[in-house]
Amino acid sequence: MFIRKIGIDLGTANTVVFVPGRGFIINEPTIVALSMPENTVMAVGREAKEMIGRTPDDIRPYQPLRDGVIADYYITKAMLKYFISSAIGQFNIIRPDVVVSAPAGITQTERRAIINATKEAGAKEAYIIREPILAALGAGIPINARSGNMIVNIGGGTAEVAIISLGGIVSWASVRIAGNKFDQAIADYLKKKHSLAIGEQTAENIKIEIGSALPMKNKLSCQVRGRDLITGMPKDVVINSNEIAEAINPYLMEIAAAIKKVFNETPPELVADVMEKGIILSGGSSQIMNLAEFFKRIFNVNSYVAEEPLFCVARGSGIILTHLDTYKRTLLNKR
Repeated sequence: MFIRKIGIDLGTANTVVFVPGRGFIINEPTIVALSMPENTVMAVGREAKEMIGRTPDDIRPYQPLRDGVIADYYITKAMLKYFISSAIGQFNIIRPDVVVSAPAGITQTERRAIINATKEAGAKEAYIIREPILAALGAGIPINARSGNMIVNIGGGTAEVAIISLGGIVSWASVRIAGNKFDQAIADYLKKKHSLAIGEQTAENIKIEIGSALPMKNKLSCQVRGRDLITGMPKDVVINSNEIAEAINPYLMEIAAAIKKVFNETPPELVADVMEKGIILSGGSSQIMNLAEFFKRIFNVNSYVAEEPLFCVARGSGIILTHLDTYKRTLLNKR
């Protein structure tokens, strides 16, 4: 059976590909390994990420997206070609229609760059939908309802906050703070408090294993191995979840400030709707323990993490694809 439609959650940290009838078929890091100085693409996705910190100087892992938009056109096109080809298979002779996610604040120039790169990578048509809309759809929010709903999508490179009503975005804010910043905060904390140098992947693993947005009475701990900054020798330290909460707190407060900004710019009737329904969290970084409780304490509004938050945007693209003709007449015409 030929694949005619593909949904791509093109994230700064991870890319998820959805095919109607088959579900999520690709979930890989948004990373490309380049051979220097020719800038030849050697590996994409998971294989490229595994090279981080383990490659010679002439092989460099590169993230072609910055804050959700294209930073390098050629490399992004090569990466999209890999993901589209992997999704449809080598014997698929039909160029698929592709729905691609983009940040809420994307410019017309950035939108055109994604469309062109996607078409050159093998798409018949490319439809660009703003991430908060896709995340809301994927989280089960009735986006066409008159009432207001707040979605907070925290990915790898950005956190986007939006109020959705009547199929559109009423107010929104975006901050360049998300999973990657949390990882860096953890690495910086270990460097400052424990004189220990660790790599990006180690910091990410700590976040996933024991990361918490709030101090815990029954705190979790894990052993971390890195390089002692004083002696230069290998060293093991034990770090706990309360230390992680301390490390990432400044960044969480910046996301909270973005939520407050959106509340301030939203009509009172829609704010009242959110107070009643609560805040919905999506994106891979929303899986940090106690994050919903963190926002509930700040705003006195119930907060919930969506089911399978990492896949909300991709799931939303699947809903668009399933009803593509309907959305072509409505949502796809909105800018």
